[in-house]
Amino acid sequence: MFALEGYEYLLGFLMVCSLVPGLALTASKLLRPSGGGPERRTTYESGMEPIGGAWIQFNIRYYMFALVFVVFDVETVFLYPWAVAFNQLGLLAFIEALIFIAILVIALVYAWRKGALEWSCALITSSIR
Repeated sequence: MFALEGYEYLLGFLMVCSLVPGLALTASKLLRPSGGGPERRTTYESGMEPIGGAWIQFNIRYYMFALVFVVFDVETVFLYPWAVAFNQLGLLAFIEALIFIAILVIALVYAWRKGALEWSCALITSSIR
């Protein structure tokens, strides 16, 4: 009857996962307080009035630093399952992991030489102004 045997639970899981956000949005719309004045629409910054505009230009180094962090965070995600199953995988998987790590080391050296890892106090103070 079901074309993909063994996937019934996955189909049920996907149906529940698609219903939960809709139910949460509907419940929040029904239960939220209505009304409110202009105070509700202002930005909240630790109980103080906001200073300046919210659309300021940040230095590109913040984004470069974040991208380098994401790259090496993803590296950890990919290496963890490999490390758990290291005994069963064999020599070929070990060589593949070494190639993967070598590519990431090359990326780290490239980012380092381009100055993406430099974090100075002048950079922080220039973005605050």
